Amino acid sequence: MINFRRSAAVLLGLLATTALTGPVPAAADDEPVPEPPRVELVLDVSGSMRAADIDGRSRISVAQQAFNEVVDALPAETQLGIRVLGATYRGKDKKVGCQDTQQIVPVGPVDRAQAKEAVATLRPTGFTPVGLALRSAAQDLGTGATTRRIVLITDGEDTCAPPDPCEVARELAAQGTSLVVDTLGLAPDEKVRRQLLCIAGATGGTYTAAQSAEELTDRIKQLVERAGDTHTLTPTVVGGANACDSAPLLAPGVYADRETFSEHRYYRVPVRPGQELRASVSMALDRPVNRDYGMLLRATAADGRELVRGADAGSGRADVLSAGLRWSASADDEDAAEAEETATAVIEPTTVCLVVSNSFAPRPGTATKPGMPVELTIDVVAAAPAPDGPDLGRGWALLALLTVAGLLTGLLVGLLTRWWVATWRTN
Repeated sequence: MINFRRSAAVLLGLLATTALTGPVPAAADDEPVPEPPRVELVLDVSGSMRAADIDGRSRISVAQQAFNEVVDALPAETQLGIRVLGATYRGKDKKVGCQDTQQIVPVGPVDRAQAKEAVATLRPTGFTPVGLALRSAAQDLGTGATTRRIVLITDGEDTCAPPDPCEVARELAAQGTSLVVDTLGLAPDEKVRRQLLCIAGATGGTYTAAQSAEELTDRIKQLVERAGDTHTLTPTVVGGANACDSAPLLAPGVYADRETFSEHRYYRVPVRPGQELRASVSMALDRPVNRDYGMLLRATAADGRELVRGADAGSGRADVLSAGLRWSASADDEDAAEAEETATAVIEPTTVCLVVSNSFAPRPGTATKPGMPVELTIDVVAAAPAPDGPDLGRGWALLALLTVAGLLTGLLVGLLTRWWVATWRTN
C-alpha cells in the first residue's frame, strides 16, 4: 500500500509539472553506437577520360594521382571503397556497355597497396552509366544509422539513361538511408555541371569543378575528412515554421532541415532559469549563388524581442556557412525568492525562438527547390556563473562615493599644480 501511494504521488507530480510547463519538446533520436565513417569513391573511366586537358595531362592520370594521395592520407578509422564505371567493356554494344560498373575495392579497412594497384591498372574504355553506378554504390555502402558518403568523379554526363542519375539521386534521398553524394566535374561543360549539381542537390551534397590536379586532390581529401567529421550522428529531420507560434518545440540534439533562398525558419527551445542555451547552425551551399551572401541565427523572446544573434557571411566560393550563439535564462527576483521558500516550486521555462535566416540569391538557371541543407545543433546546459566585478554600490551610496572621489581628485590636482608653479618661478 505504501509503495502504491508513493507511485501515485510521483505520477501526480509528473502530471502537474507537465501541465505547468507545457508539451514535452520533440527530442532528437538517441545517438546510435558509433560506427566508422564509410565512403565510396566512384570514378568515371569512360573513353573521354583520355583527353589531355588538365595541366597537360590526361584526365585519368590526374584522377589516379589524386586517388593515390587520398589513400595515403586516409584516416585509419575510415572505411573506403572504390567503384568504377566504363572501365572494362571495349565494344560498341550500348546495352552491354551501359551495364559496365564494378567495385574494385570493397568498402572496409583499406589495404593501401591493393587500392593503389587497382587504380593504377585502369584505362579509359567505354560508356558512362552514372545512374547505375550511383545505385550500385549505395548498395555497396549499405544502410545504418549514420551518414554514408559517395564521391563521384566524372568528366561527362550519363550516356546510358535510364536510369537518369538525377532520378537515382532523388530515389536514394527518398529512401531515408542517410546517403550524401558529392560530385566533382573534370570538364568545363554546362550540361555536365547541371547534371552534377542536380545529383548533389538531391542528396544534400556539394558540387565542385576541378580544373587542376591539385584542386582535385585537395577536394577529395576534404570530402573524405568531412565524412569522418559528420558520420557519427545522423540528424533528426524537422520542419521549421514561418512564425514562432507555430514552430516545432525542440529538445537538445542535432536536427536537419532545408531552407529556400532568403527565407526565415523558426524553431522553439524551452530554457529554464539557471540554464544556458547553446545553438549553432550550418548551411551547405550545394548550388551556385550570387556573390555577397550571409546567414543569421537569432534567439528571440516569444514577443519578438531579440536576445542575441550570431552571423556568418562570404563573397565568392564557399561550401558551408556556420553561426552560433549562447544565451542564459535568469529567474526574476520574486520567482527566486519563492523558489527558496518552497522547495517544490516549479518555474515555467522561457520559450526561446531560434530564427535561421539567409541572404542567398540564386544565379540565373539555378534551381530554388528543394531548399539548401541546414543542420541545427541545440544544447541546454547549466549556466556558468559570470565572474563577480567590483561592487561600487548603487543609488545615493554610489552618488556619495563619486562626489567624495571627485573632491579628493580635485584637491590633489590643485596641490600638485601649486607646487609645480612655485618650483617653476624659483628656477
